[in-house]
Amino acid sequence: MANKKFDKRYLFIFVVIAIAIVLTILAASLNKERDLNPIEKALKDMGTVVIKVVSTPFNFVHDKIDEMVEKNDIYEKYKEIKNKEEQIDSVIAQNDNLKDEIGKLKETLNLNTILSDKVYMNATVVTRNIDYWYNEITIDKGSKNGIEKGMAVVVPKGLIGQITKVSNYTSTVKLLSNENMSDKISVKIKVGDNYVYGLISAYDAKTNTYTVEGISENVKIEKDADVVTTGMGTIFPSGLIVGKVKEVTTDNFDLSKVVEVKSSVDFNDIDYVTVLKRKSE
Repeated sequence: MANKKFDKRYLFIFVVIAIAIVLTILAASLNKERDLNPIEKALKDMGTVVIKVVSTPFNFVHDKIDEMVEKNDIYEKYKEIKNKEEQIDSVIAQNDNLKDEIGKLKETLNLNTILSDKVYMNATVVTRNIDYWYNEITIDKGSKNGIEKGMAVVVPKGLIGQITKVSNYTSTVKLLSNENMSDKISVKIKVGDNYVYGLISAYDAKTNTYTVEGISENVKIEKDADVVTTGMGTIFPSGLIVGKVKEVTTDNFDLSKVVEVKSSVDFNDIDYVTVLKRKSE
């Protein structure tokens, strides 16, 4: 039964199309210069209606196909543009990273000029443990490069620490930001044309400041005064920038001054370093 109904539908469509074709031919064969009689008018109108009815579904399907093709083209262009946008973002990020590295390398080259009276060696940070972020870093130079334990390590903005362990091709740098500071560092603070001397006794990672104690002189220490190493002892050469004075108070006995020094170094952003030897070495 289903096949018979299916065949009847096709037969009906075929008959309608055939009638439309016949009506169209008759309409076209009529003499255009004479007036149409009522039958001819009816035939022509009927042929137009039949053609319109028959062609409407086909036109609808054709339009939908065109619409789908157009949407597909738009989607493909969107994917192409999106992919290019992601590539551009990646290139911009790489470019920014390269600019940052170039800037740091330029700063290191300028530092080398300043340190022309010292023996120095540039190195790259290769390891930094997240659990000991403020304690130490590992650089890519070791004993094979002439690195020795106790050497000072700096960046363009100032002193960051000293070499504590050395292997053939790497070295460990103990940072001044290490809150478990065992050796007190001798520093001097600019006061007019003179200096006052003290010792760095602690570091606060939250404020990025050192505590300098042992200044007994009754002098006025200005805010933002430079703080540098003295060269006394065997730890660091003299004249290495440590930071600037942030605040001055007195100890619990009002006998000496306690100076908070803002570090000149951002200990969160260390990629390249310079290792120094004392001038006498």
